[in-house]
Amino acid sequence: MTSELLDQALVEEATKKSGLIWVRGAGEPAARALWHAWHEGAACVVGDGPGEQPLPGLAEGGSAEVTVRSKDKGGRLVTWTATVVRLEPGSERWEAAVAELKGKRLNASDGEAMPARWARECRVLRLEPTGGVVPLPDGDLAARPVPSPATTREAVPAGLHRLLLRRRKS
Repeated sequence: MTSELLDQALVEEATKKSGLIWVRGAGEPAARALWHAWHEGAACVVGDGPGEQPLPGLAEGGSAEVTVRSKDKGGRLVTWTATVVRLEPGSERWEAAVAELKGKRLNASDGEAMPARWARECRVLRLEPTGGVVPLPDGDLAARPVPSPATTREAVPAGLHRLLLRRRKS
């Protein structure tokens, strides 16, 4: 019982404080970073509309795996399982979640009209913790980069700083 309460507290505190969560919907090969708002015991997300974040694999009633990173160091803190619940536009729960999300939405072009646009064109979902915390992995989970013709820059030439310093003096 105590372990379950500690897991629940860890999930809630870590998710509240993190600006992004990594969510992998059922059947998706990889997790996707999503901005969210923690509201009444669940992470709420909005998306799948024009100008909003995509929500692939997050079907109503499905499940998802949510990974929360440390705000300070960026490392994985906890991974938890969630049930995905779609909120119906205009419902009391939808209004409360949208009020919370609206305050966290950055760079919105339509300001006060945003909730109406979300009701028409987007989905608002609650990711409700199921109580399951996934154990942290032992190994490295870094994925190989996608092949690309792009290259990295080479090292700065040793005498470059002297050239730049000479130009500034004259």
